[in-house]
Formats: sequence, C-alpha cells, structure tokens
Amino acid sequence: MKNIFKYACFLTVIIFILSGSSFSFASSKGIKWYTYKQGIELSKIEGEKIFLYFYADWCTYCKKMEKETFNDDSVVSYLNDNFIPIKVNSDSDIKTALDFGVRGLPSTWFIEGNGERISNLPGFIAADILLNVLKYINTDSYKDMPFRRFMQNM
Repeated sequence: MKNIFKYACFLTVIIFILSGSSFSFASSKGIKWYTYKQGIELSKIEGEKIFLYFYADWCTYCKKMEKETFNDDSVVSYLNDNFIPIKVNSDSDIKTALDFGVRGLPSTWFIEGNGERISNLPGFIAADILLNVLKYINTDSYKDMPFRRFMQNM
C-alpha cells in the first residue's frame, strides 16, 4: 500500500511539472505586441523596423488574421526576431488611426526605425504572404526591387 501511495505521489508531481512547463511554453508563444507609445520609444532606442497593425474588436477579418496569420509559427518567430510589433485598436486610438489614414481594417504599416513610413498593406494577409512581405521589408529589398522580382529571386 505504501508503494502505491509513493507511486501516486510521484505521478502527481510529474504531471504537475509537465503541465506547468507546457503552460509556460504556451504562454511564451505568440507575438510580443507593444502599445503604440512603447513600440515607438523602443524603435527610437534600438533602431529596429516597426510592424504596425490596426484592428478593431468587431472586425471579422481582423479576427481571422489574428486566428490564422498571427498564430503561424514562422510569422510569429520572424516578427518577434526582426520587428517591433505594435497593435493598435483603431476604435480606442482614433488619433493614431487617422494619422496613418486608416480607412479599412485590418490595416498594416511598415515603418523604419527612424520613423519614416515604408509602406502599408490594407486588408487580411495570409501567413505565407505576410512572411514573404516581412522578409522583403526586413532585408531592405524594397529599396532595390519591386516585390514581384523579390519573389522571383527567392
């Protein structure tokens, strides 16, 4: 009986440890979003490019993009490693949305570390397309060639 109790305690501890480690892994997964103010300040310090995403809670395609595109492991990893991702709710931060001329959602902007606007992409963006656009922007290829040629060279 003592052995059964020890075995049950051992299994409980193992299950607890495994569930705790998987929980911490799951909570660390995902895009590290910054507020607009935080992201702009961080970009000034680090000089890193900004990925600026405008959304609204009621927006169907925003929900689709968050569920599909922003849950893709390759997109998450590339964004976190190479950009400062900023997420702005256009309903609660109307001023920023107006400053960027946001008229439809979702809307995505790419910004240089010095604050210069590179380009914007309106609408839903599938994960495979976004990943290629992120590489195009991050490698500064947009300065030398159109996106179509960049894709042909990949």
